[in-house]
Amino acid sequence: MEMKLAQNVEDFIAAAPTDVQSKLNEVRAAIREVAPDIIESISYGMPFYSYRGETGINARLCYFALLKRSIGLYLRPPVIEDHKEELASYKTTKSAIQLPLDEPVPISLIKELVRDGIRNHNAGEDNLHAKVRKSRTSQAKYPTR
Repeated sequence: MEMKLAQNVEDFIAAAPTDVQSKLNEVRAAIREVAPDIIESISYGMPFYSYRGETGINARLCYFALLKRSIGLYLRPPVIEDHKEELASYKTTKSAIQLPLDEPVPISLIKELVRDGIRNHNAGEDNLHAKVRKSRTSQAKYPTR
């Protein structure tokens, strides 16, 4: 779908055909409801959601975009793989799902996918902090000379 480059999510949705703007707003609202502390911006020409101002690839929660016949929802792996049975009726890739424009927006499914993305992110943070603590503990027990 050809759209002019937007500066923010409101502009992105306003530039979309009027008959799909409500669906884009539904996707946006579902993401924001589940993750109210995320940062919303435009990246790669589409709405982008990151964790609390964090940067880098690990800070990416999700994107969405308007395609010809669907809305693409992009999440970091392994979220799509973890829900492959629920997503069997959708076209998917390792990190994307296509939500057909001629069907209702699956709000509860979007919320579940975003929640799992958040859980995966938090688990990664917890694992990182645990590794740092373990490393510090090991250094304290076995100081190097």
